[in-house]
Amino acid sequence: MGQPSAKSLAVAGLLFNAFAWGVCWWPFKQLEAQGLHPLWATALVYSAVFVSIALWLWRTGRLASWGPHPGLWVLLLASGLTNVGFNWAVTVGDVVRVVLLFYLMPAWSVLVAWWLLGEKPSRMALLRLVLALTGLFIVLKTPDMPWPMPESLADVLALVSGLTFAITNALLLKLKDTPAAARTLAMFGGGAVMATLAALIGLATGIVHAGQAPAWGWLPYVGLLCLSFLLGNLALQYGAARLAAHTTALVMLSEVLFASVSSVILGAAQWDSRTLVGGALILLAALLAIAPGKAPH
Repeated sequence: MGQPSAKSLAVAGLLFNAFAWGVCWWPFKQLEAQGLHPLWATALVYSAVFVSIALWLWRTGRLASWGPHPGLWVLLLASGLTNVGFNWAVTVGDVVRVVLLFYLMPAWSVLVAWWLLGEKPSRMALLRLVLALTGLFIVLKTPDMPWPMPESLADVLALVSGLTFAITNALLLKLKDTPAAARTLAMFGGGAVMATLAALIGLATGIVHAGQAPAWGWLPYVGLLCLSFLLGNLALQYGAARLAAHTTALVMLSEVLFASVSSVILGAAQWDSRTLVGGALILLAALLAIAPGKAPH
C-alpha cells in the first residue's frame, strides 16, 4: 500500500511542477500590464527566491563553497538564460507556439549530449532530431517566405531557451555528484543574475523600458510566482527522485497541455493548421525520446 501512495505523490509533484510552468505566463502578463517588464519581473522573483534559499542554507549550516564545483557557474549561466528566454517569450508571444518551440529541447539534447557528454547519437536519436526539425520547419514556414524563419522575438526566445534548457539538463547530469542544494541555488541564482543583466543591457539599448515605479498591485503576482516556482522546484526534485526518468519526462510533457488549454481559454494563443501539424511532430519526437527501454541519447 505504501509504494503506490509514494508513486502517486511523486506523479502529483511532477504534475504540479508542470502546471506551475504551464500557467506561469498569466501572472507574467498581468505584471507586464501593470508596467513591469518580464525581465524585471524574472529578476525580482528569482532574486527573492535565491535570497530565501541562501539564508535558509546559511542558517542550517548547509551553505557550501562552489570552489570544488566550477561547473555550477556554467549551470547558473545556462539555467539563467533558459528562464530569461522562456519567461520573456510566454509574456510577449503566442503561448502555445512558444511552448511548442521550447519543447524542441529533446532534439537539441541529442546534439548537446554529443557535444558535452560525448554521447554519440543512435539512429533513433537522429530520427527524433529529423522529426523535431521537420516540425520546426512546418511551424515556422509561411507561404510568403522562401525559408522557415522566426516570426517574432518570442519565436527566437523560445528556440534559444529550449536549447539552453537542453544544456541545463546535460549539466545537471554531469554535476549529479554535487550537493542538490548547491544545484538549486545555482539555478535560482542564474535566473536572478541573468535576468538582471539582460534587463540592464536591454535598458541601455532601448529594447527594455524602465517601467513604472513599484506598485502594491505587483505583490500578489510576484508572491504567486515565487511560491509556485519554489514549490515546483521542490516537487520536481521529489518526483524525479522516485520515478523512472522516462516516466518523469512523460508527466512533464503535460506542461504543453496546461499551457495550451489555459492560453486558448484566456485568449493568449490561437491554433492554426501549421501549429497543429508541426507541433504534433515536435511532441512525437519528445515522446520517442522518453519511450521506456530506449537509450537516453
